[in-house]
Amino acid sequence: MKHSKSDLASLIIRASLGTILLSHGLLKLLIFTPAGTVAFFESLGLPSIIAYLTISGEVALGVALILGILTRISAALSLPILFGASWVHASNGWLFSNQGGGWEFPVLLIVLAVSVIVRGNDDFNIKTVLKNGLTL
Repeated sequence: MKHSKSDLASLIIRASLGTILLSHGLLKLLIFTPAGTVAFFESLGLPSIIAYLTISGEVALGVALILGILTRISAALSLPILFGASWVHASNGWLFSNQGGGWEFPVLLIVLAVSVIVRGNDDFNIKTVLKNGLTL
């Protein structure tokens, strides 16, 4: 099976977004810990449930995007998390290298999520790979 350049580009965008979401979720879960993440979210004036939803959302949606499961829905469900991250970093300026991290990186992730929503799935999703095998 010959794959289009569009499928390859879609895989790169989808897997990149999924990897970033998963790694941020695991960071909050394993390094910052749920208690530390809750404390940070509460310091922003957010209820603790938002921290738990963010952690579980980043992990679950990251895995779903990496595997290509419910791709458009997964990308759409990531948008509240990504807009929230943009809001948190908005007062730090544009550059993510600024103290506290700026908004450029979270906004880029929003653009990636919207790209995944527009494109939908590609030939490299888990269902297609299990059915047809992986060919390049």
